[in-house]
Amino acid sequence: MKLVNPPVGFHFLLRIEGLSPQYDGLPDIGFTDATGFEANIATEEYKEGGENRFAHKLPTAVTYSNLTLKRGLLIGSAAMKWFKESVEAFTFNPKDITLILLNDAHVPLQAWNFVNAYPVRWSVEGFNAQQNGLVIESIEFAHQYFRRIEIF
Repeated sequence: MKLVNPPVGFHFLLRIEGLSPQYDGLPDIGFTDATGFEANIATEEYKEGGENRFAHKLPTAVTYSNLTLKRGLLIGSAAMKWFKESVEAFTFNPKDITLILLNDAHVPLQAWNFVNAYPVRWSVEGFNAQQNGLVIESIEFAHQYFRRIEIF
């Protein structure tokens, strides 16, 4: 299946593996923003004796940006319980996070799997009594690496 036009970035599904709603909690849905799909290969310069025109650049390691997810504030969500355990008990339980890009017929086009992710930052955008808007929360996850999964 060839794509004629590039896919849109607003239709996606996010799944946190092994994270289920607590007894009376809410499922972790409704993320409106996902950023952090970035991998960089660090290089090290090596100067060869007698060669003054350039230095060799050799690859050393790959680094990955943190995954940041945003949504309207959900009180009692399983992800918030997961973050609370990380902060208050300083216990970390890494989980895989998968983001699936969908087309207009809800068919998966592409997926990204973030391996061994755990929450490292949580924030709420400021409140403003003069505006009528949702309370937006951001959750940031560190992870070992991510892989791009071809669907077709």
